Amino acid sequence: MITATKGLRFRRAAAVAVTTGAVLATGALTAAPAQAVTAPTITAKGGYLMNSATGTTLFAKAADTKRLTASTTKVMTAKVVLSQSNLNLDAKVTIKKAYSDYIVANNASSARLIVGDKVTVRQLLYGMMLKSGCEAAMALADKYGSGTTVNARVKSFIGKMNTMAKSLGMTNTHFDSFDGISKGSNYSTPRDLTKLARSAMKSTTFKTVVKTKSYTAKTITSTGSTRTMQPWNNTNTLLGWNGTLGIKTGSGTEAKYCLVFAATLNGESVMGTVLTAPDEASRTTDVKKLINYGYAKIS
Repeated sequence: MITATKGLRFRRAAAVAVTTGAVLATGALTAAPAQAVTAPTITAKGGYLMNSATGTTLFAKAADTKRLTASTTKVMTAKVVLSQSNLNLDAKVTIKKAYSDYIVANNASSARLIVGDKVTVRQLLYGMMLKSGCEAAMALADKYGSGTTVNARVKSFIGKMNTMAKSLGMTNTHFDSFDGISKGSNYSTPRDLTKLARSAMKSTTFKTVVKTKSYTAKTITSTGSTRTMQPWNNTNTLLGWNGTLGIKTGSGTEAKYCLVFAATLNGESVMGTVLTAPDEASRTTDVKKLINYGYAKIS
């Protein structure tokens, strides 16, 4: 026999049990919030990271401050070339002495192309983006610029680079060179260069080139024989690390160390830029931090 007091206790316990079950069933009891992802500290003076799929900003440090871009400029050179109508990647370009003279005069990075050799546009893109060959960049600027002299055509091509920058909304960017060797007015920002990268990576040719670790070109000599070049090894040592797909390194006395990068892992894609890192090792560490942070942020 259940007494009145015992019955009251029983009913109260049952009510608590029912209420608790209802709360659990409806999810009204919330779990402890997930720990927030902490934004990394980077050594580069400027940095930017976006979600490649949406264009959403994930990280920014002085993202709109204009800085020297060194050889990351060549991303725009490639973009302009690949945007040409009726582009023939197998069209041949003869390497001129003017290109060699430019390399010597500026102590510039070189793909070691030989004067007189015929090189395809495709090969020039590899020589420019992997080996960072400034003579390869100059050959492309000369071919796709307009004018009656090398200087005029190169100047015309640089004009196309600036027109492209405007069309992409790169409002804090100006180019005065095809390779990043500034004449005093060659600058961009981490945000702008990432915008450029996002656009450039829509090209399957560009994506194929920049993710290549090593490429061996076979050029045609002035006598018609075939020359097998020394392999062009990509200056981007991060390729393949944690889904890294490219894009372009840069370095210089004033520009310090720069990198425009893209990475995709498990369906998550990030893209970004670091400018003016103090040294190569710091640049690598900065980019690794940003890629890992980006994956964690969008997962």
